[in-house]
Amino acid sequence: MRAAEQLILDLPVRPALGRGDFFVTEANAMAVAQIDAWRHWSGNKFMLVGPKGSGKTHLAHVWQRESEGDVVGAETLAHADIPALAARPVCVENVDRIAGDGAGEDALFHLHNLALSEGHALLMTAQVPPARLGLALPDLRSRLMGTQFAQLELPDDVLLSAVLAKLFDDRQLTPDARVINYLVPRMRRSFDTAQRLVAAIDGAALARRRPITLAIARDCLDRMTPEGET
Repeated sequence: MRAAEQLILDLPVRPALGRGDFFVTEANAMAVAQIDAWRHWSGNKFMLVGPKGSGKTHLAHVWQRESEGDVVGAETLAHADIPALAARPVCVENVDRIAGDGAGEDALFHLHNLALSEGHALLMTAQVPPARLGLALPDLRSRLMGTQFAQLELPDDVLLSAVLAKLFDDRQLTPDARVINYLVPRMRRSFDTAQRLVAAIDGAALARRRPITLAIARDCLDRMTPEGET
């Protein structure tokens, strides 16, 4: 690799997370409908389920704005001010990451009970449904087992095209339409892969000091591993 290709600026990427930035297709329509109807959730709680990069965080922030609530990571709950979080609607992301963590599970248990007892909505996200979370705390497991959830499915061609366009736009990039048309039928059908691929294409174009071309996109796609790494 030439030295010039190593001089890549680490510019911040600011994802657009508004309601109008979320593209709706059959793959996610049910989840979006539930977020829109959050005031009518059964038991005042709900869970978004889907693979990494499927749009859970985006929808969580859409809900945060609508509900005027908070969004917190499950890993932070053990050290969080639970009564303060329970004083308004709250979303706990990545619940599956605290499975087996006694302090984290205990904190979520208390947040769940306190928020609902005070009449505030509780949204949660995870990669697997409530029954498969692997939680060790019986009381928490039993409460989450009864939580309704919506599955964010793997993207269809229309949604994957829209996601790629949005990811490029988040980086203030407008590639030739042929780039997206080339990538969609050939890439792994994964939102996480889409994120990594767009980052790789952006980095390659910056390193070569060239606009994004079909050749650059093809090269980045060819060099990706099954896990989405280049």
